[in-house]
Amino acid sequence: MTTATFPAPAALQAGGLAPSDARFDVARQPLAAVTGAEIQAPLIQGGHVRYANLDYGASAPALSVVSAYLNEILPYYASVHRGAGYASQISTSVYENARTTVRDFVGGRPDDAVIFTRNTTDSLNLLAGCLPAAGGGEPTGEVLYLDIEHHANLLPWQRVPHRSVIAAPTLAGTLELLRGELAHGGVSLLAVTGASNVTGEVLPVRALAALAHEYGARIVVDAAQLAPHRRIDIAADDVDYLAFSGHKLYAPFGAGVLVGRPDWLDAGTPHLAGGGAVQDARLDTVSWTTGPARHEGGSPNVLGAATLARATQVVAGLDQDQWHAHENAIRSFLVEGLDRIDGVTVHQIFSDSATFDAPAGSGPASGPGNGPGTGTIGVVNFSVAGYDAGLVAAYLSAEHGIGLRDGRFCAHPLLRRLGLPSGSLRASFGLGSRLEDAQRLLAGIQELRQSGLGWDYVVDSGRWVPANDTRSYPHWAPNTPGTAGAAPCSQN
Repeated sequence: MTTATFPAPAALQAGGLAPSDARFDVARQPLAAVTGAEIQAPLIQGGHVRYANLDYGASAPALSVVSAYLNEILPYYASVHRGAGYASQISTSVYENARTTVRDFVGGRPDDAVIFTRNTTDSLNLLAGCLPAAGGGEPTGEVLYLDIEHHANLLPWQRVPHRSVIAAPTLAGTLELLRGELAHGGVSLLAVTGASNVTGEVLPVRALAALAHEYGARIVVDAAQLAPHRRIDIAADDVDYLAFSGHKLYAPFGAGVLVGRPDWLDAGTPHLAGGGAVQDARLDTVSWTTGPARHEGGSPNVLGAATLARATQVVAGLDQDQWHAHENAIRSFLVEGLDRIDGVTVHQIFSDSATFDAPAGSGPASGPGNGPGTGTIGVVNFSVAGYDAGLVAAYLSAEHGIGLRDGRFCAHPLLRRLGLPSGSLRASFGLGSRLEDAQRLLAGIQELRQSGLGWDYVVDSGRWVPANDTRSYPHWAPNTPGTAGAAPCSQN
């Protein structure tokens, strides 16, 4: 097998950004072992190269310790809650203990409900069905949200009374716009992202919670992108509800979670009408139970909940300084390198995301202690002049063995406002990433700008793919690239 190597792009060396710079040393090795870290990707021009996974923001690889834990518990997998058998009792214990583990991970209050779902989208749809209703069945207040949200934290609220706010060019200005809307009254819930899935910019969660509560509203935080990158403490930040997904937090099996105050959840419409969600059922009537079981009808995803809980334990045990230094080094190297390549633009929402601090008088958010804080997580969004984002992604995959995301990232309103109606590119990374991944991406982009594409590409099923692709894939893979692709606008 021929293995390709990629030198640092000349633009970096000439521009003063040396990969050997000591400030990047902390990121030369992964911070944690992940499954599949040494996958060899075939190149269209021949040979293989270690797959550079820069798509953590879509689905992060499973931590190796999580994969090992799965193999350990898999022989004991059985139905939970109503089984008297040995395996059922063990599975029930694993499943229920996962709630406590997840609650501890997010700094939950003792009475906070922990409801396992399929993903963040499922969690937020569940909460949308639990908004307090007036006598006529309509929610008693509106849901307020920003235009920067992922569809998971946008579309569920369009089914109930709602209003939206166009985010300002700064975080400070955005908080003032939200204050103005909240001051008008009639808002029962403020729905915000913890970190943008498009640009990685972190919002001041504690300040937003204080603002919502000042005007009698509750707050829900979409932490799908935040949880894999920052410590979360919903009790300290006074957050009412929080949702995140296992597949972005180094856990397989498609589990998500909603954590938060139980009163709305106990009174809300059961999310899944089925077995386990009832106290008693008759032919035409039902008495629903309360607690997490109310919304977890049917057989739950035991392995998903268990691996999600195990992943939270690993992430919670990280040294925070080392964790952030590793991520920041890769991001700094990548952003500085992209800025040095002609025709490449790095995109952001807020001009003050690196320096913002909550204003005085915002309650517990005053001063530097803004919960997760502001800044940016391990996500970089960019575009290359003269090239469709999907074509650049296909080129990087086929000719350089790099995986990253292109499209509109399920955030269509934001992409339109950023002037990117057809989409952009997103590189995202995490615990299993290394500086070499960013170096290879920069080399690939520089080669594209200097020499153009090295292969012909065509659109197949809405995706750019190499023409006459003869690369081999695992025998068990049902489709080769391009035979069943999704349109870029649908991508997360």
